[in-house]
Amino acid sequence: MDFNDTPEEAAFRAEARAWLEANAELRDPDERYAGILQETERPEKLKWAQEWQKKKADAGWACITWPVEYGGRGASSIQSVIWGQEEAKFKTPPPVFSIGIGMCGPTILTHGTDEQKARWIPKLVSGEEIWCQLFSEPNAGSDLAGLRMTAVRDGDDWVVNGQKIWTTGAQFCDWGILVTRHDANVPKHAGLTYFVVDMHSPGIEVRKITQINKATAFNEVFYSDVRIPDANRIGAVGDGWRVAITTLMNERASIGGGGGAGDPVAELIGLAQEIEIDGRPALEDASVRQRIADFYIKRKGIQYTSYRTLTALSQGKIPGPEASMGKLVGAKLMQEMGSFGMDLAGVAGSLNKKSAPGDGSWQAQFLAAPGLRIAGGTDEILRNIIAERVLRLPPETRLDKEVAFRDVPSGSA
Repeated sequence: MDFNDTPEEAAFRAEARAWLEANAELRDPDERYAGILQETERPEKLKWAQEWQKKKADAGWACITWPVEYGGRGASSIQSVIWGQEEAKFKTPPPVFSIGIGMCGPTILTHGTDEQKARWIPKLVSGEEIWCQLFSEPNAGSDLAGLRMTAVRDGDDWVVNGQKIWTTGAQFCDWGILVTRHDANVPKHAGLTYFVVDMHSPGIEVRKITQINKATAFNEVFYSDVRIPDANRIGAVGDGWRVAITTLMNERASIGGGGGAGDPVAELIGLAQEIEIDGRPALEDASVRQRIADFYIKRKGIQYTSYRTLTALSQGKIPGPEASMGKLVGAKLMQEMGSFGMDLAGVAGSLNKKSAPGDGSWQAQFLAAPGLRIAGGTDEILRNIIAERVLRLPPETRLDKEVAFRDVPSGSA
């Protein structure tokens, strides 16, 4: 494992840093970790995000690993990581384009036709259009292949009916990627077809879901006789599962490799210095120091495991399962640290963000963590992936893989 930039990487980092210094404001190094959990749908936030994306695109810093002909830079994966590390040091908009750039775009670039790439990729890169991912359903969350949204061919169109849930940003998106079931007479993985859908199409209804932290980033989306042109189909009919796997692999890497502003362990230490237990700073309590030390060790474990990914990328290799491991451990750790921060504050831990120690950052972190533990694969799914694909343990018995989907028992049967 090599922790240092190569000369070429150092030069690229300096170039990226110089452009950011000329076009953005440095982030306060003491900014609280939970401060990144911003509401993204406010008009001023969306406008800021689109303006920043356009500025990056015009200068060649948007989607830098994508081909030059589609607005990218043709850069390497490690250069993309370096750019992300440097950009995180500056004040930038909320991640409105993370789904489009991290999941939708790569899927279209991999499986789309030349016409589809030319139609959608440039406006995604420039920030003119915003994208969402429509996968999960009320009865098919972790088991994506169990989805029940139907697509019926009608001439040059497909007529789609059903419901999706937990769709981030659907209320302000222009386009979405959509997996449907076109055939229930074949095994569940074989009967899926993948589309790009215009989110302004007649028959689409978006309903916000108010989360426990009062945010409304998630939505449920209903489709009633929505017509999608066959020209919007990505991949062949029945090839939806293979295309969806590309999306999911990019999603897991995006979530698992993500970082945030600030250092939550340092913030816990600061809180423990401010809060008193029996008239003395909480940090002087051995049990408090032990908990913080445990958090520090886990954070360092995630950090150094992620360095394996960076080393692989730097050497032009394909990263292993580190992203899944980081996501599995990191999301749970985020919840545990938020809970401990509230515990340290005592009764004040139940106050609103204006009154609570830390401006409510620990409450925000604790309440947002369950959503992160579901997004991109639940804890249980990630454990299965690590067990089966890393440790090579025997897979779970699955009785529904070889039978027609219509014959699979369900709770509604």
